Amino acid sequence: MAHRRRTLPELEQIGEAERELQAKRDELVTAQTAFSDLDREVRRLENEVDQVRKREQRDRELMASGGPAKQQEDLEHELQTLTRRQGVLEDEQLEIMEQREALETNVTKSREAVTEAEGKLEEIQARRDEALAEFDAAEQRYRQERELIVKSVPAELVKIYERVREQRGVGAGLLQGARCGACRIELDRSALNEVREAAEDDVVRCEECGAILVREKR
Repeated sequence: MAHRRRTLPELEQIGEAERELQAKRDELVTAQTAFSDLDREVRRLENEVDQVRKREQRDRELMASGGPAKQQEDLEHELQTLTRRQGVLEDEQLEIMEQREALETNVTKSREAVTEAEGKLEEIQARRDEALAEFDAAEQRYRQERELIVKSVPAELVKIYERVREQRGVGAGLLQGARCGACRIELDRSALNEVREAAEDDVVRCEECGAILVREKR
């Protein structure tokens, strides 16, 4: 059960999903930053266009009020300059607004990608939690079964088993023919003869791994 916990497929999948989610969030931040930069540029151009229009309106009002010919000529020249400047600014403004619209679409798509990645991560986490809950229930059941078995085994034998299990990882193994069920190594002929000649209530152990050899009754 401990091995299954460590090797649960969802654990690796969660790591991948978290990295994917972080990448999508980074893309969203990049898209939002680019959109904000263009948005500020649009507002700057709007202010410039507004200033040009106000200057143009003022010049037209001055021309309408009359005045020296030189002043009228200067105002006319400035109006032409302002008209050209306004045209340039409006063209630039239109181009940037189109770029901003495209970036706004990117922001929307990036935000949707983040939401999708978050949903994927949550779904995998839910599967992991469900699997871990099943492991918890199974482990509890195994512990209860183990406690009943331990009570039926002599205390001294349990001590030997626990000591071997702590040292080797496996405390006992079924003897299958000449093969130890714990380490999967075959006993040599002399060791096998000793095992076969031992009394039924003797505790025999594998000479390779030290595990208790569980023998089938003759």
